Amino acid sequence: MAGAVAAAGSAEQFQQLLQRPDRSLVVVHFWAPWAPQCAQMNEVMAALAREHSQVTFVQLEAEAVPEVSEKYGISSVPTFLFFKNSQKVDRLDGAHAPELTQKVQRHAAGTAPVPSPASCAQEQLHARLKKLINAAPCMLFMKGSPKEPRCGFSKQMVEILSKHGVAFSSFDIFSDEEVRQGLKSFSNWPTYPQLYVGGELIGGLDIIKELEASGELDTICPKAQKLEDRLKSLINKAPVMLFMKGNKQMAKCGFSKQILEIINNTGIVRELKESGELLPMLKGEN
Repeated sequence: MAGAVAAAGSAEQFQQLLQRPDRSLVVVHFWAPWAPQCAQMNEVMAALAREHSQVTFVQLEAEAVPEVSEKYGISSVPTFLFFKNSQKVDRLDGAHAPELTQKVQRHAAGTAPVPSPASCAQEQLHARLKKLINAAPCMLFMKGSPKEPRCGFSKQMVEILSKHGVAFSSFDIFSDEEVRQGLKSFSNWPTYPQLYVGGELIGGLDIIKELEASGELDTICPKAQKLEDRLKSLINKAPVMLFMKGNKQMAKCGFSKQILEIINNTGIVRELKESGELLPMLKGEN
């Protein structure tokens, strides 16, 4: 039973407890009813059992099961033995509660408990939050949207980022209560808005204002490409660029379809290119 201390009244019971399939760490207290320090350590064991449900705690009356006591060299009480996979891995002689607690914590650290439904749900939420944080190079978790902020702090944050031409995506924390509450503990930041760059938390509005004042904001956050630069890049992507409705495989308007047919069927573009007339024509020099 999780959180309880088991009793071993015989060598057979002791062996059964050592071999329990659902526990890998077993702590055995060899005790005697006439020793007051043993009664005190039994209380310590009970408290540790409540805290470490993945560990099996056992009380064994040393004089009542002499064959076990002799096998492990128990000459005084209280004595504690630590077993993993039925093998003794540690020992503690005497009523030393702090040392017993430390040994249990150290050995239990290598004993993985069976994940509970709550821990599984927490892991799934953390994975989801990590994915959201990394959904874009710059992610803003805010109240509302950039077009319709739903709090003054979020509005100020959007204004600062827009003023500096920062390219960012956003998530409305009002749209998902699980994200809203979970991100606070995940990032250890209790308020919104929260700004992340490259999956790392930069901070809230006050931090962003400080970065803006120091000039660091422009070096930290990715910049949005200006429309003029983007168009120039697209126009110069190839010697001949056709901006059309649809694509080469499926035109989505009659005019685009006709110009594709002219290009594909007559070879006029190829002829103009070979004659050197294409570029001057495109530039309006003819």
